[in-house]
Amino acid sequence: MESIIEHTDKEEERSSRTRDRIERMRREKQRQMRRRRMIRKYLRLGVCFLGLVIIMLTSVAALGKKVQVSQTEAQQNMADRKPEGQALNSIQEESGEEQSTGSEEEGIQQAVPEPQEETVAYTFETTSATMSADNEKIISSHVILVDESQGTITAVRGERQRISPASMTKVLTVLVAAEQLTEEELDNTFTMTREITDYGYINDCSSVGFLEGERVTVRDLFYGTILHSGSDAAVGLATYAAGSHEAFVELMNKKLKDLGLSESAHFTNCVGVYDENHYCTVYDMAVIMKAALQNELCRTVLSTNNYTTKPTEEHPEGINISNWFLRRIEDKDTGGEVLCAKTGYVAQSQNCAVSYAVFPNGQSYICVSAGATSAWGCIYDHVAIYNQYVQS
Repeated sequence: MESIIEHTDKEEERSSRTRDRIERMRREKQRQMRRRRMIRKYLRLGVCFLGLVIIMLTSVAALGKKVQVSQTEAQQNMADRKPEGQALNSIQEESGEEQSTGSEEEGIQQAVPEPQEETVAYTFETTSATMSADNEKIISSHVILVDESQGTITAVRGERQRISPASMTKVLTVLVAAEQLTEEELDNTFTMTREITDYGYINDCSSVGFLEGERVTVRDLFYGTILHSGSDAAVGLATYAAGSHEAFVELMNKKLKDLGLSESAHFTNCVGVYDENHYCTVYDMAVIMKAALQNELCRTVLSTNNYTTKPTEEHPEGINISNWFLRRIEDKDTGGEVLCAKTGYVAQSQNCAVSYAVFPNGQSYICVSAGATSAWGCIYDHVAIYNQYVQS
């Protein structure tokens, strides 16, 4: 008996040593990565400083030449026997005219603001042809189908009732981020932090699988947010775009206000984690989807079936991710073609989704549903909605 206890103690001791060794290795790896990042940072700063010095020296040399030319011109004016006062006044007048002109141009530039893209508050109108979506084949408790090309509502069920949008939230996340960033920034990298990766674990969210310290491209954050509904990608994207998750949420709510939805929608996070103050209606989500479709980057991301992230030290082959809604519905007969989609799930709203489809007659539709009892049930609801009401 004593030998068994002794053996068990030794096993526990070995396991403890192994865990300690792994933890030391992890810390050493993180120290090495931080050291490399610091070296690269100071090298970039050194290059920038050297460039600044060169620019300053060039400017000083050019200024010196300009002063010499001015002195030469003044001497020539004196040689022409102009009265000293007259010559001086002439030089001052010429100089004053040039300075005045420059000041006026500068004032005009300051007075004219940079062009900004105006936000359009999309609306969908109820018509005499709007139908009720109270169909026994549709299990979702909240439904809206809008004719996106006409701006009218085709079918509804509980479209103005408050729901928790779950991960449909991420449609607004990528839209707000896309409006803050430029095309050139998509290939910039962002370093994942433990706070970001832990957010998904703490709130029991799906995750792409990015690791602490991993340098991920901004483009991969966009695709990871939608295709795999990754909380790590969404919070990383929000942090990159606004400096912090909290600051980004403020931008999200500002966008809701710009879209005319602030009275019925309010978000507290960029992921879709349940919160009693995180809500909207399926009508609101249709408007958000409409706005996202007008953004080229968002439309591209929302319509992608499969994507592989850029290789990193932590993931040498990248991470393959998929939009499961698009993959599951692509072989179903909807009468048209579903091009874009985003799903979501929290217990409070059950399975929900927003999708965009085009039909042979050239018309396009946005469908939003919430309250399905399963992921496949949500898929089949969209199939039934498109079949029942677009054909009608």
